[in-house]
Amino acid sequence: MIIFPAIDLKGGKCVRLTQGKKDEETVFSDDPVDMAKLWEDQGAQYLHVVDLDGAFDGLPKNLSIVEQIVNNINIPIEFGGGLRTTESVKSVLDLGVERVIIGTKALDSPSWVEELCSLFPGRVAVGIDAKNGKVAVHGWTSLSEKTAIDFAREMEKFSPCAIIFTDISKDGMLQGPNIESLKELLSSIKTPVIASGGISSLKDIEYICQLPVEGMIVGKALYTGHIKFSEAKQLCDSICLNK
Repeated sequence: MIIFPAIDLKGGKCVRLTQGKKDEETVFSDDPVDMAKLWEDQGAQYLHVVDLDGAFDGLPKNLSIVEQIVNNINIPIEFGGGLRTTESVKSVLDLGVERVIIGTKALDSPSWVEELCSLFPGRVAVGIDAKNGKVAVHGWTSLSEKTAIDFAREMEKFSPCAIIFTDISKDGMLQGPNIESLKELLSSIKTPVIASGGISSLKDIEYICQLPVEGMIVGKALYTGHIKFSEAKQLCDSICLNK
């Protein structure tokens, strides 16, 4: 079980958005590299990095910062945001990123995801961001008609290394995750699932640790102090040891 601290990049800074809204931004650090080092120093095993500018614009905008992060820490990184071409995926992996996260383009072009999973086995995760059960795309600015469950089943055929599931309505709200939606997804697919969105307390950590997920992404709660990473990791390790 891995707890992924989230680093969201916007304008070269480490920020958090509320429910993915571009105009509801809080800057937590002007130096994302230092923030990455901080999480590593506190025991993080993996980082979740998202280029928000890339997600909104359809093209990665903060790759120089991603490269600096890769070069200054010793733990792996998963990266998403604006990856819409094979060339952009390859360029990110060439920087030293462990795995990429494909979101919007996965819904638009499932065959492309199949191609990526074949070209880069074990290094392509699919991000499924949902609101009211429907898949959200283009930086969460619009909803598709496809349900998250149907989309996950479709993606599973291509053998991605993980499905990263985010409930947008919970993201950045510090009100707890959508456990029912997460359970429904877990019962529908066999691909490893990483939970994201709304995790805001050690109780949330405790509950998710008891589910069959690969890990969980924690963002705003770490930056506001609602959760201390060391305490969360200790709790998670203890629960997993006693499973």
